[in-house]
Amino acid sequence: MNMKERYLAATDFGSYLESVEKNKDLWHGVYQRVSIPPEILEEARRLPSEWHLLALSEDWCGDAVNLLPVLAQLAEEAPGLDFRVLSRDENLDLMDAHLTGGESRSIPVVLMLDEDFVERGWWGPRPGPLQDWVVTEGVAMPSAERYKHVRRFYAKDKGRTMLREVLDLMDSAA
Repeated sequence: MNMKERYLAATDFGSYLESVEKNKDLWHGVYQRVSIPPEILEEARRLPSEWHLLALSEDWCGDAVNLLPVLAQLAEEAPGLDFRVLSRDENLDLMDAHLTGGESRSIPVVLMLDEDFVERGWWGPRPGPLQDWVVTEGVAMPSAERYKHVRRFYAKDKGRTMLREVLDLMDSAA
């Protein structure tokens, strides 16, 4: 299956949201609270051409639940952006081509496909500052303590850093 066929077979975010089993209330709560900053929305609207964003995810992933609803909302508000989701575990060939640090199947991963469904870049699994913290200070913490820090980051950041990083990647690829 080529990338266009795979993208078109992927789940749109609304259907994905209805299908989640783990953390269902959190997924819906994050999605309902999303507010895209006007300057980010304006930048997304200025992107040249059409973009297809394809996320590899699983509903149990705490990073995905905090990030993908934000990306979905951006795609709903910005013409020229479309967003869909694939299961990481059912698409290991794609996952293995986008490993974090060349070794980890960390999610979410967002592939940026142009209007011809050619991959122009990818992002993941966390906003840069948070990922840097996780692999330095955070890795030494017990997971419950690390997760508290991660949740605080997401509550304060509200997806803005991820949106900025994704838009920067699309802009430089355009």
